[in-house]
Amino acid sequence: DKSVVVEFDIVNGKELNVLYENPDFDVEGVYYSHKRKVLTAASYTSWKSERHFFDEETKLMFDRLNKDLGQYEIGISANNKDETVYIIRTYSDRSLGSYYIYDKITDKLEKIVEVSPWIDENEMGSVTPVKYQSRDGLTINGYLTLPKGYTMETAKNLPVVVNPHGGPWARDDWGFNPEIQFLANRGYAVFQMNFRGSTGYGKSFWETSFKKWGREMQDDITDGTKWLIDQGIADPKRIAIYGGSYGGYATLMGLVKEPALYAAGVDYVGVANMFTFMQTIPPYWKPMLDMFYEMVGDPKA
Repeated sequence: DKSVVVEFDIVNGKELNVLYENPDFDVEGVYYSHKRKVLTAASYTSWKSERHFFDEETKLMFDRLNKDLGQYEIGISANNKDETVYIIRTYSDRSLGSYYIYDKITDKLEKIVEVSPWIDENEMGSVTPVKYQSRDGLTINGYLTLPKGYTMETAKNLPVVVNPHGGPWARDDWGFNPEIQFLANRGYAVFQMNFRGSTGYGKSFWETSFKKWGREMQDDITDGTKWLIDQGIADPKRIAIYGGSYGGYATLMGLVKEPALYAAGVDYVGVANMFTFMQTIPPYWKPMLDMFYEMVGDPKA
């Protein structure tokens, strides 16, 4: 069900063995040392980006970087051919982070530049992972960004912007989002959810979205909004829904299906009519149109 890392025999067309699999999430990336000719790590996204290390040397280097930069996500942007000097990028839910240069030989870590020095991360809202159950028993993961000064325990009766992601076969993740922070700065809690069909959670979770636009996929958004109300976080009279692309479609469907739930909606470049949407896909996208018939629905069927 999940994407995994396997060793593959090209000559005979066979998988030989599984090198790494995660029981809950798709593996998204595999990393390799060109100098030492070894696999170093595999990455996946739970609520944050995580790594499984194949290689002790790489693990020790990340342990060293985490000692100084552990409050941030850490990524390697580049390195020299000798794999002794690395460009390190950091970021978090409240900051676009910085670039550092790390000399593995001297163990010297030096900041090069902040990406957005004008942003004071101490004034930003924290992005908290949440999860809830859909009405048919699926676990839906998401994120709640609260205005500065609030915690999950003290957040009560807040105005909320529900923000379903586009795609729809994509996902929200933990990181800095300027739109979200803008809304939080204005006093709104912002709710993002990885409804069924969101990627990274395996094939079955993805396929449960097929031909479910405006149906169970929409119910997942509705169920999350009602969960926020039940938790006492959302003021039921001050909930808006806003999204772009598929999120715009979900906004329009939310207003149609649950008019009493949302006080306002903002649709940004959303699909408004499934029939005209299918009809305007250009001829050179024909393979994609065939996929859409299978995954979204055939308007002639």
